[in-house]
Amino acid sequence: MAEFNIADMRTFWDNRFQKEGFVWGEKPSKTAFYALDIFRRNGVKSILVPGSGYGRNTKLFTDADFDVTGVEISATACKMAEKYDPSTKLYESSALDMSCAPGKYDAIYCFNVLHLFYANERKLFVEESARRLKDNGLAFFVVFSEKERGFGQGKEAEKNTYEARPGRPTHFFDDADLRGHFKGFEIIESALMEDPELHPGEGPHTHILRYILAKNTK
Repeated sequence: MAEFNIADMRTFWDNRFQKEGFVWGEKPSKTAFYALDIFRRNGVKSILVPGSGYGRNTKLFTDADFDVTGVEISATACKMAEKYDPSTKLYESSALDMSCAPGKYDAIYCFNVLHLFYANERKLFVEESARRLKDNGLAFFVVFSEKERGFGQGKEAEKNTYEARPGRPTHFFDDADLRGHFKGFEIIESALMEDPELHPGEGPHTHILRYILAKNTK
């Protein structure tokens, strides 16, 4: 069974943010705008964002007057976020342990983090997220789909999980797989969404992401 190393993940993301800065630019993901509308319609006031990065998505929510808490493993990204989105309450920690974030939340928005773990850790992450949500709280998770261009590239460490770099997994979800990860929730919606992105120096490209909207009914 593949082993996950938190320290390696922290080092990887610190190095990447130090070298590339605003890796995905400053425009929020298309999925964040979609989630924003859902949260507004459902009376959400507080949002937890695991893997909040330098704040390109959290800023969309704070600008819309939501109470936003971010959890980010990279110290470098946290320093960037403190300047870019000072309205978000930020905690430096892994998404596998969000006990640093006080209380419970109306909703979770999680962009492209769940697929960065092996199977055991993905299960722990979803369980930890459920503990952070209020009863009937909403979970909106975005992940790489099996239609992503990186699918099948690198060593297959687990089913549909590839290591393009040693020790750095990327899991690719089909619909049944993603729904299976949230079997303890009431699943409201799950679908594909094309998400345009502009990496500095790489030019524009489009990710084919999969999202799920689910309600915490435990």
